[in-house]
Amino acid sequence: MLLTRASEYALLSIDKIRKSDKPIGAEQLAQELNIPKSFLAKILQGLARENILESKKGAYGGFILSKSLEDITLYTIISASEGKRPAVFDCTQYASSCPNGAIGNCAISPFLGRFQRKIDDFLTNLTLKDIL
Repeated sequence: MLLTRASEYALLSIDKIRKSDKPIGAEQLAQELNIPKSFLAKILQGLARENILESKKGAYGGFILSKSLEDITLYTIISASEGKRPAVFDCTQYASSCPNGAIGNCAISPFLGRFQRKIDDFLTNLTLKDIL
């Protein structure tokens, strides 16, 4: 589960928001990107909670970026939009059926840990400036 539609929609929304010279509302973004408004609103709220976006209230309200592109990492965007940290393989969801009886006791656990750290490092060092 590294990336789902939530991460994709977050990135597409951030790109639209950064190109705008005024705040953009969830409804306008949903229409322009053809994304269900309720799903997008949850994603945008998560991005605002992580201080990636700032929500402006009022008649001319909407969302703006709260940081510069070089200060926003993909790790933070994925975590905020997915509601959990990015995981290449999430053993915890299989804990009850794990044949080894406990998470981290299988033969591939060391590899998965190293692999996850590499992905985390990559996403932490990759900023929006690098990809947009």
